[in-house]
Amino acid sequence: MSHCDNTATGAHPHGTKAAEKATAKNSVRVAVPVIGTVTLPPAENLAFLGGIAVLTALEVIDWPVALALAAGHALAARSHNKIIQDFGKALQEA
Repeated sequence: MSHCDNTATGAHPHGTKAAEKATAKNSVRVAVPVIGTVTLPPAENLAFLGGIAVLTALEVIDWPVALALAAGHALAARSHNKIIQDFGKALQEA
């Protein structure tokens, strides 16, 4: 039986599930009574976004700049998570 045959029959661990576990490990889920379960980003992302909020509240930066910074940061984080998931899929297909 070849290496590819083992993958087709599911003998190897699923890379996608491993990637999802790694991504989920870096986030926090909080149960909010009215809203339900909310997934928060990792602590370092929250600190960055909190810093932007403080700078905006103190009027050090304008809100459009804060919005652009937060959106760029969110897109970069999403891209990073996508890379991890794609890597997991590649492992699964290998």
